Amino acid sequence: VEDIAHDTLDSTIGVSVVFEEDEESDNNDELHTRVVKSKEEQEQDDAEEEGQETAVKGALATVDDDDEDVEEEEGLDPHVIDAYWIQREMGPLDDNEEAEEAQKNAERVLDLLSDEAMDDQNVEKQLVLLFQYKNFEFIKTVCRNRWKVVYCTRLARAENEEERRGIESQMQQSPTLSGILEELRSTTARQHQQTDTKEFKKQMRSAEASARSLHPFAAQEDDLKTRNILELESISFEQGGHFMSNKKCELPPGSFRQQRKGFEEVHVPAVKPKDQSGADRIKIATLPKWAQPAFENYTSLNVVQSKMYKAAFQTQENLLLCAPTGAGKTEVAMLAILSELGQHMSEEGVLDLGSFKIVYVAPMKALVQEVVTNLGARLKPYNVTVSELTGDRQMTKSQITDTQIIVTTPEKWDIVTRKSGDRTYTQQVRLLIIDEIHLLHDDRGPVLEAIVARTIRQIESTQEMIRIIGLSATLPNYKDVAHFLRVSRDAGLFHFDNSYRPVPLQQQYIGVTEKKPLKRFQLMNEICYEKVMEQAGKNQVLIFTHSRKETGKTARAVRDMALQADTLGRFLREDSASREILTTEAENVKHGELKDLLPYGFGMHHAGMHRRDRRLVEDLFRDGHIQVLVCTATLAWGVNLPAHTVIIKGTQIYNPEKGKWTELSALD
Repeated sequence: VEDIAHDTLDSTIGVSVVFEEDEESDNNDELHTRVVKSKEEQEQDDAEEEGQETAVKGALATVDDDDEDVEEEEGLDPHVIDAYWIQREMGPLDDNEEAEEAQKNAERVLDLLSDEAMDDQNVEKQLVLLFQYKNFEFIKTVCRNRWKVVYCTRLARAENEEERRGIESQMQQSPTLSGILEELRSTTARQHQQTDTKEFKKQMRSAEASARSLHPFAAQEDDLKTRNILELESISFEQGGHFMSNKKCELPPGSFRQQRKGFEEVHVPAVKPKDQSGADRIKIATLPKWAQPAFENYTSLNVVQSKMYKAAFQTQENLLLCAPTGAGKTEVAMLAILSELGQHMSEEGVLDLGSFKIVYVAPMKALVQEVVTNLGARLKPYNVTVSELTGDRQMTKSQITDTQIIVTTPEKWDIVTRKSGDRTYTQQVRLLIIDEIHLLHDDRGPVLEAIVARTIRQIESTQEMIRIIGLSATLPNYKDVAHFLRVSRDAGLFHFDNSYRPVPLQQQYIGVTEKKPLKRFQLMNEICYEKVMEQAGKNQVLIFTHSRKETGKTARAVRDMALQADTLGRFLREDSASREILTTEAENVKHGELKDLLPYGFGMHHAGMHRRDRRLVEDLFRDGHIQVLVCTATLAWGVNLPAHTVIIKGTQIYNPEKGKWTELSALD
């Protein structure tokens, strides 16, 4: 037996069978033992075998049925195909694809499918080329259901019943298309048959709801089990306003790096300004006579304002202006305001002050006050009232009625537009100006989104035009923002790069690599001192810190380093008039740290200081007596103090809400 087993293969498994000696002896014993079964046991075994065979056949039949169901499900349901099915299913061809381009690509797909001169194979080839060898599942689906997609899309896009009947009669003439039409109608009939069942289920649900009302706690538990909860935190960007969608970031030409002990410097040169000597500038004298008083101290508009003049003043187009700081965006807003005033002015020059409202949205209360002062003075000849509406300053209904221009913050205007009782004057708004609209990417961006969405909804529901103007710093995705504001790319979108900046900006980024906190703090002070000394005696320097306490610490640290290195004379000479002025003014200062710093040509400024001390510091810096001013962001928000060199000490600020250090916001 052993020799035969070595040479033969098992018929079931297909491998050689080898018996060990112990197994052979056991098997021989089993072979000599004969089992005798009764007739009843034999019949029972036969029945079990038949049952197993029947079960196997049933399982195989079930598998066959499932295969048939799969084959049936592979056919595309014609009711799923609507007017935008192709665009929705194909997805973007490119990561940077915009809505208009996606719509055009969907039309190209439909044209390829509709071309009767092309067979299925050529259509498939063209689609593969169009999709750049991607999205094969979509190509496979549309090619398999080519004419179903084409004619169902045409039916969904039919503008009236007559056009729809024409398409259906065309489908009835073809056997293939008539089958699609029958499938559409049969499914519709089946839906009608299911209506009664749905109504019954609806009645059952209403009865169940009434029963739940008798047991509210049980109802709450059931609701929690069945309710679909959307977790907004899970779909938000972890970086918040600092999320960068750009796949790569390239430094401008001429940039370079420097490695230093404990830190690294990246130098970005200033963009060379464009030669604008030959550019056409709009003379103020060419404006209508009634508009000239708003530009009393101007002789002409600058290049940016001149290019915006026609769109801002002579049309009612929505506008998005992206331009660097100092390019004159406020004057463009003034042109839009004057254009709106002209819409409500009679031929005799009489302005109907009760027929319109203008809303100017600024991101901060300090900026709101600055805009109110500026617009109020320039629009005084027109008897236009400019008022502030913020959390600190409320307005009565009579004041709102008498006000033509409301300057407010995003949060306040969001609250106002939510209230139904204040609709009387919100319906009179004819111009909405949103300053610093690039804050859409900040934490306060959703508020601006709500304001714009509510305004657009009001336009659609009332059919009364409200002009929307967005003023922004340079944006990388300005086309997306323009689409959101319903701005025409050809007539209302204006983008100016940093070459239009009136004062070229040179930037240095310093990354401190020191890990230990105390050493890092000391190194940052040393870097501040080094950068201040580069401008000592030449230009004034502003140093921004992120806490009130840090202003005094940084100012004293830089002064002490200058004392130790005997370089104070480079800030102020012994016999200079500024030293005498600073020494005299220091005696009248109430703040102790400021009194100690002023005689050396250093100053500090934050919201916790006395108002008189803050005004004194601002005046002394504006007159050129203070050489180095250490301050918080309050100075940048509310006061316009030009300086040659600005140092931002640290890019992180402690956020008590999150309990951790976070990066500076775009507004800061």
